[in-house]
Amino acid sequence: MKLPKTRKKLCPTCKKHTEHKITLAKKRTMGTAHPLGVGGKKRTKIRGGRRGIGNHGRFSKPPGGGKMTGKKQTKKSDLRYTCSVCKKTHVQKKGFRSRRIEFQ
Repeated sequence: MKLPKTRKKLCPTCKKHTEHKITLAKKRTMGTAHPLGVGGKKRTKIRGGRRGIGNHGRFSKPPGGGKMTGKKQTKKSDLRYTCSVCKKTHVQKKGFRSRRIEFQ
């Protein structure tokens, strides 16, 4: 997918439309982006001592469970927008799937 190097967007810091430089960051996994989330490694480690108490939610169910199998073809893009006025960077709200992103 071809994208422009710069784009006019609303800067949440300046609160006005300014020119933004677009860069592509490496998509982080759930364990690194939100380590204390439900599926995060750190939280499971913290809870490790209490395995015998109560229902363990999705960990209680047998594997398989009628879900779709197979790997996704692509990862979601993680675009970062840097404001040319205040030099602050913000992330796009929702990623989109694309095999390759090219800036022109």
